[in-house]
Amino acid sequence: MSTNFKRTLSGVVVSDKTNKTIVVRVERKMMHPKYNKFVTKSKKYHAHDENEQASEGDVVTIIESRPHSALKRWELVSIQK
Repeated sequence: MSTNFKRTLSGVVVSDKTNKTIVVRVERKMMHPKYNKFVTKSKKYHAHDENEQASEGDVVTIIESRPHSALKRWELVSIQK
């Protein structure tokens, strides 16, 4: 019985300029504690793209992985759009 505890995130590719690396912007909505409005927060993740198949503007899914470099701790799983 194998259980997989790796996190998966979905976001938009912001940059694909570096070699075998993409930068993915993941957005999430949270309630503001004082004003009770939904605020969109975003964070950028560097992900490993071995075959360099994702391009800027694609919606992708990334998964947690071993450290590939100082910033890369995620891998590309699939391209949705």
